[in-house]
Formats: sequence, structure tokens, C-alpha cells
Amino acid sequence: MKVEALKCRICGKEFPPEALYTCDNCFGPLEVKYNWDWIHDHASKEKIVKGPNSLWRYRDFLPVSGEPVDLGAGFTRFIRATNLGEKLGLKNLFLIDDSVNPTYSFKDRVVSVAVTKAKEFGMKAVGCASTGNLAGSLSAHAAKANLPAYIFMPRGVEKGKIIQALVHGAKVIEVDGTYDDANRVATEVAEEHPDWGFVNINLRPYYAEGSKTLAYEAAERLGWNLPDQVVVPMASGALLCAIYRGFRDLERVGFVEERDVVFNGTQPRGLPISRAVKYGGGIEPVKKMDTLVHSLAIGNPADGIFAKDIIEKTGGFAEDPADEDTIEAVKLLAKTEGIFTELAGGVTVAGLKRLVDDGRIDRSDVVVVYLTGNGLKTGEAVLDHLDDTIKIKPRLEEFEEVVA
Repeated sequence: MKVEALKCRICGKEFPPEALYTCDNCFGPLEVKYNWDWIHDHASKEKIVKGPNSLWRYRDFLPVSGEPVDLGAGFTRFIRATNLGEKLGLKNLFLIDDSVNPTYSFKDRVVSVAVTKAKEFGMKAVGCASTGNLAGSLSAHAAKANLPAYIFMPRGVEKGKIIQALVHGAKVIEVDGTYDDANRVATEVAEEHPDWGFVNINLRPYYAEGSKTLAYEAAERLGWNLPDQVVVPMASGALLCAIYRGFRDLERVGFVEERDVVFNGTQPRGLPISRAVKYGGGIEPVKKMDTLVHSLAIGNPADGIFAKDIIEKTGGFAEDPADEDTIEAVKLLAKTEGIFTELAGGVTVAGLKRLVDDGRIDRSDVVVVYLTGNGLKTGEAVLDHLDDTIKIKPRLEEFEEVVA
């Protein structure tokens, strides 16, 4: 079997590969333990290249055995960002643009894996706690899988993200509080209904594995080489941890040469992981989060300690741009590369700029930056920071006057 067990990331205790997510010994999070002999025997570069143009080309590295619930996510645009690189002073800047996934965010990767696992387990419904992108992705995949979906969201999420969940038929529950409040309620529901698969709760060990495909794609698109540095947005910290594991997977099976990739993270101002990296100390939860970037606003990040450890042991850093810098970075990316990213992408590009300005990224480094969502979902956040339309009467003379 490809999946041997679930293993606690803190104490190492092992559990059957079921719908579990917390160690009963130390309450640590669980992760998938693979049979690497099986993967050695089944996976190959040639097989990957002949596979579908989606995340499922890496199926041998993912913790599922059933037929995928596949909307075509993954293997998205890999862009050599020459214009943005010139602005920032980088020769080898690459972007993975997950804004073009089926529901317009990277969450399609993790949800495709998690809902496939829910079907494999014979679960009767699926659910999640979400700040928006996960809600849209889960609702679409649940519709494809013919499963009811229950989504718990904090108040204040952008209307476009709520509409995306509702249009697919999901039951959306707005919780009067923060994401952490919504997540707590969702966790209680998951415990009350053990035959429901909450993708970022009781299916979390499998769900998180979908993000590893962002590492596999970067290496494959670079000719089966690893980059020098990556810049990753952080909410819970799970995405950064998964990309790190993905690079290690490829080294383990000999698909790439071992290399010390430097991991850098970005969060909005005042959030726990970046604050801990920049100023020292542990991950201290934050209750009040004053930011427009709702998709990264998690005050008690489940993978924060692990993300911080990876950043520090690889020699990386974490940045925390203010909202105004984030909005300017959204505009910069759009004006240089023609990509309208959501605010999380603005946080990432703003963090990248700071890392370059501070000399933490060398001009010649091969840098991969992850853009995780589409700007059309958060358009209202930048609207007041854009030039107004030019209004004329339907006469050529008036047009000539305004452009003179």
C-alpha cells in the first residue's frame, strides 16, 4: 500500500490512515506516512510527463487510491517574470499562477485530494472552515462529487467569495466572529458527525498533501531542478510546509539533486508567523486582525511553529507588509506581468520586494513566487486605489482633448 499510516509531527506516534487529524498522546497534528518503496517502484519522470495536465500527473505521490474528483486543477501557468524582475532587480524570477485554477485559487489542489479521500472513505457530506477561497473550491468539488457541502465563514468575507460558494449549492454558515471562531464551530460539527469529511479538519493530513504539487511543478518546469529561493504566502503556514515536503519528496526518489532551497514567508502586518520570525519568540496567537487580506488572516496558525522552523533552518526570512504596500504590489504585478492577483498575492509580491531591497535575495538567484488566487475575487479592496475612468461625450474632439 502507498499510505502506511498517519504519524504525529511532534511525538512520532503512528495511527491507522483514517479520518484522524490529532494525536491522542500529545495533541500534535498528524501527517501522512508513505511507503517509499511503493513510490520508488511506481513513480517516474516519464510517467509524470505522459500524465494529465493537472495535479493528478503526480498521483503516485498523493495519498489516494480511488478515482480522482478532478476539475482540472494544477499544472497552471509557470511564468518567467522578466518585466517584474527588471523592476525589482532580479534576473531569474518565476511565478506559479494559481489564479487560473478552476475556482481561481490554489485551494483547488488541496480540495481535489481531500474530496477524493472523502469519497474513498465513503463519507456522506463534506465541509470546511474558510475565509473564502476554500469555500468556493469545496463547493465546486462537492457538486462534482455529488456530496452536500457545509461551509463555515467569518463575517466580513468578500461578497464574491460567498457568491461562489452559494452558486454551487453549498450551505454557507456565517459565524459572528473571526476565522478562528468559525473553525472552532466547524470542528465541533465534525466531531458530532464523524461520517462528514471536513477537509481542513478531520481530513487535514490528506488535504495538506495537495499543496505539495506546487513544489513538484516548480521542479518539473525548471527542468527537474530546484530553485535557490521561494516566496510563499502564509495563513496557517501549511502551504509553506507542504512545498518544503514536496521538494524533499523529489530528492528522496532521485528526481532532483539535493539542494538547500531558502524558504521565505509573507503575511499581513501583525500576524503571528512573520512576527515571530522577524522579532523572535514563539508563535503567539492574535485575536484582533486589522487587515484587508482576509484570506491570510488566521490569528492562531495551526502550522505556524513548523513554518517558522523551516524558514529559519533554511536561512530564509518572513515579511509582513502593510495593506497599502500590498495594494501597490497588486497594481505593480498587474502593470508589469498582466496578472491581477488577489490580496494574498499582493502580500507575496510586496514581501518579495522587501526581501530584494534588504539584500536577502541575490540578483542572480532563481526565485519562485507563488500566486495563490485571482484578483477578481477581491476587486473591491483595490477599487478606491485606482484611477477613475475618463468620461467624454461621444465625439472624437473630446477624446483628443483628454489624451493631448
